[in-house]
Order: sequence, then C-alpha cells, then structure tokens
Amino acid sequence: MLDYAELDAPDPLYVLRHSCAHVLAAAVMELWPDTKYAIGPPVENGFYYDFEFSKPVGEADLPRIEARMADIIARDVPFEQVLLPREEVAARFRELGQDYKLEILEHEAAGDPVVSCYRTGDFFDLCRGPHIASTGKIEAFKLQKLAGAYWRGDEHNRQLTRIYGTAWPTRRELDEYLTALEEAEARDHKRLGKELKIFALDERTGPGLVLWLPNGATIRRELERWIVDEELARGYQHVVTPVLAKLALYEQSGHWEKYHDTMFPPMRTDEGEAYELRPMNCPHHILVYQQELHSYRDLPARIAEIGNMYRYEKSGELMGMIRVRSIALNDAHIFCTPEQLHGEILAVMDLARYFMETLGVSDFYYRLSVRDRDSSKWAGTDEQWQAAEAALAEALESVGVRYVLGKGEAAFYGPKIDFQVRDAQRREFTNNTIQVDFQLPERFDLEYVAADGSRQRPVMVHRGAFGAMERMIAFLIEHYAGDFPTWLAPEQVAVLPITDAHLDYARCVAERLRAARIRVELDSRSERVGKKIAEARSRRVPYMAVVGGREEEAGTVQVRNRAGEQSSEPLEEFVGRLVTEIAERRR
Repeated sequence: MLDYAELDAPDPLYVLRHSCAHVLAAAVMELWPDTKYAIGPPVENGFYYDFEFSKPVGEADLPRIEARMADIIARDVPFEQVLLPREEVAARFRELGQDYKLEILEHEAAGDPVVSCYRTGDFFDLCRGPHIASTGKIEAFKLQKLAGAYWRGDEHNRQLTRIYGTAWPTRRELDEYLTALEEAEARDHKRLGKELKIFALDERTGPGLVLWLPNGATIRRELERWIVDEELARGYQHVVTPVLAKLALYEQSGHWEKYHDTMFPPMRTDEGEAYELRPMNCPHHILVYQQELHSYRDLPARIAEIGNMYRYEKSGELMGMIRVRSIALNDAHIFCTPEQLHGEILAVMDLARYFMETLGVSDFYYRLSVRDRDSSKWAGTDEQWQAAEAALAEALESVGVRYVLGKGEAAFYGPKIDFQVRDAQRREFTNNTIQVDFQLPERFDLEYVAADGSRQRPVMVHRGAFGAMERMIAFLIEHYAGDFPTWLAPEQVAVLPITDAHLDYARCVAERLRAARIRVELDSRSERVGKKIAEARSRRVPYMAVVGGREEEAGTVQVRNRAGEQSSEPLEEFVGRLVTEIAERRR
C-alpha cells in the first residue's frame, strides 16, 4: 500500500508561488482598497489572483503593482497563520465587504468550526497554507498579463480580472524562464497553425471544434497510419465504434454520474430514448469484448481505436487545439488475467516510449496517480485499489524509472501511470496514460473462461500510448517550430523550374517523386526562382528541387534543404535518399 503521508509534503516551488499570490493581493488592496478579492492559487510555472475592481485596471498598471509588491517584499512582512472560529471569520469578511470570501466560507468550510486564515501585514485572507516564513524570502517574480475569468469558471457569473505572474527561487531561473517563454511564443501553435494552413476554428461550427485543413489532415493521417500499423504489429485489434450511444450505457459505466457536467446534453428521439455523445471510448470497447465469450487462451484481448470523443469544455477554457470539445484519442483497452497484468503494463510503457522517442519528445516524467483520503470520490474496495496501485508501482520500479506520486489524480475507477509532458512553452500536460481498472469489469459483469473451466473477471487496462491527435499535433507544431520532419511534412518536396522552358523536365521530376509516394508540389508560375525558393521555405518545405537546363541534360536536381544547404544529385539518388529518410522516420 502506498504511504499517503509522502503525498502531503508541500512542494517548495508551490509554497513560494502561493505566497507570491498573497503578496500580489496585498499590493492590489493597498493600491485599490475597495477591490474585492476572490482566489489566488499557484499554477504551473506561476500563480494568479482574481479581483473585482471598481474601476478598470489594465496591462499598463502591472508595473505599478509590481513596484508595490517589491515594497512589501522589502518590508519582510511575516506570513502569519491564524485559526479562528468560523463565525468570527465570516464577520471579518462581512466587515471588509469581501463577498467572494464569504461565498467560499459558506460552501467550502461550512462544516468547519475553526477556519485557517493568513495575515500578511494588513492583508487578511482565507487560506489553508502553507506559506514561506516572510515576504522577504521572495527573490524573483514577474507579473505577466491580465485576463478575464468568470467566478468559479461559470460564464453565468460575474467576470473578474485575473492577474497572472510567475515566481522562481532565483533571478537566474526567472530570467531563463522568461527567455524560454519569448522563444516559445514564436512557436505558438495557433499562429503557426494558421500560417501553415494546418487547422482552423470557425464560430459557425462552434468553439473548440477543429477544422482540419488539407495540410493538417495530411499530418494527422500519417500519424494515424503509423500508430495503427505499430499497434497491429504489437497484437492490438483495431475497431471502429459509434461516437454516440444510449445514455443508459454511460449510466451503467458511471461516466454520466461522474462527468455529466462536462458532457453534451442528451439527445431525445421521438421514441423517447436518450442518446449521448460519448465522453470516453471505454464503454464501447467493453461492448466489443462482450460480443463473444473469451477463454483464458484468448487473453490478453487488446482492443484499440483512434476514437472521437466529445466533452463540453467551458468556452473560457478552450485554447486552440490544446483544449477542445471534439477529441480524437489514440485509445485502447486491454482485457487480461491478473497474471498478465504486469507484462501488459510494461508493454504499454514500451510502446509509449517508442512513440515519444520517434517524435523526439524527451521532456517528460512519470507520475503515479493515486487516490486521496476522500473515499466518496473513488469506486471500489480498498483491496482492489491497493492491488492496482501496487501493480503500477511495481512496473515503474522494475524498469528503473523515477516517478512522482499524484495525490487525488487517479481516475474514479482506478489508479494510473501518467506520462507528464512539457511543451515548448513549458506547460505540462498528461499525454499518455495507463489505468488499471477492476470496477468496469464488475459493472458490466465481464468474464472469461479460466483453465479450470470457471468463469473469472478480467482486469481492464485503459491505455493511451500516443495521446489525442489535437493536443499532440499542437504540441508537435510548437516542438518543431513548424519545421516538421520529412515524413510528417504536408509538402515534402517543392519542384522549382528556373524558367518556363524547364517546365517539362520539372513535371517529369514531380511525377517520379509522386510515383515513389513522396508528397510534391510543382511551382509552375512564371516567377523568379529566388522568389519560389523563399516562398517554399516560408511553407517550411523540407526539400526544394530546383531544375534548369543543366539538370535536364544531366538527369539531376539541384537540392536545397530548409537550412539552406545545397547539393546536385542524380534524380534517382535523390528519390532513394528521401524514400529511406521517410521510411525510417528520421528527425
């Protein structure tokens, strides 16, 4: 069994940023005393605090707020925890006119007779902590931007002003982070996705619903072919299942009860039946498994699909292709015996590593996501959870990888290994996951025939070895800064005749490349070849094949790559080199 005491140790960076959020609020209250303050948590790479200002506050005010924060830090004000009776805290916030704190107190601390608060000089906040000893311990921070944020994330509530900042233990680390952020913004997938004609978002389809343009569809298709071929080679069976089902299916699986707030509303038919867009693929794969009675000899059964799922994410949380409402997930579910579980977990880890290494993804770590102490949030018995957590921990330890524990990050039906990836903008997200589930086999009465003829329950492993197409391609756009490796590039070669007199040979070159299944575009415009080269480079084409009279006579091509390197090669040699590069998926 995992030692949950380990999970309660505070992260020093979390504590630092939490403390900096309080300093931000203290500074705002000194500058605008009639402001109402809401919440101010630490987040990945920084912190924020939400405010309701009586008059507009904008980006131009950030230096002023920073200066007041620096003054509070220079005063070295202590962070003092005070434990007070709940009614006394409520009276204090009523006197201060802090309605949001009163609402938090009413909903989240209703049963607590004593409430934890923190005082930082004159600033008083409802907070469990922990915090650093005093403001003087903050050495490096920066306010970054303002944004609108609905109270409690509900668009029906008042919109507040959210001020974002970042804090680091040293000035050097802060400077490195800000430099990396500037470089990452140049790679932003929303800008490059539009510039390179990869995807679009259109209000006429609705927020968070991606239109895959031809270039993006090409990248996605290449990835899907690769994934499916690799999974078939590793013993998976690929299926196609409906994107919707009767609501009763998700009631049986527990998804409706747990996630109905983030699911699309049910669709009612004339016959009175309710249908639902699926938020998960697992119930559908269970139905595939149940189409026949399996023997232990048939197991493991690995059922895979690149399946579309739908989630009604709040409009304020949508972002490009990173956070969307329609998701194509590289999903699979493995049904196995308890004895096979260890080997299946290791095999999924190996597959995920293969996918990530091929794509050049190296900035990731493993997280073992487990329950917290709130038993009401988790389905199943303690014994089942302990067995599942132990199986995942044993797999991680057997391959010698380091991992962190994620308290309360488990799925409601079981613990999981998460592959936590950092993108070019240093945002962290869960890309791949391995979840051990004893619950859904119970809910759906899944069985297999054991060696002794008895009916036994299989263990179910939920597995995403590649991730969602939308999120992963957004990641890859930024990871490669738009310069996709040749095997993924929508346009692999641009054939550029020097003059119209060389068009016939240019067509022959293009046809030979197409015959080798290389994606090629012939630029037949009557433009200067220098302009054609510049435009091909702006499209991030890996190779340009420039042809003129000399090349036509010799049967060669003048090759330029994106880096500006040039060479003259026989056409067949060039074709062979590209075919090998593409087949080997070289980066």
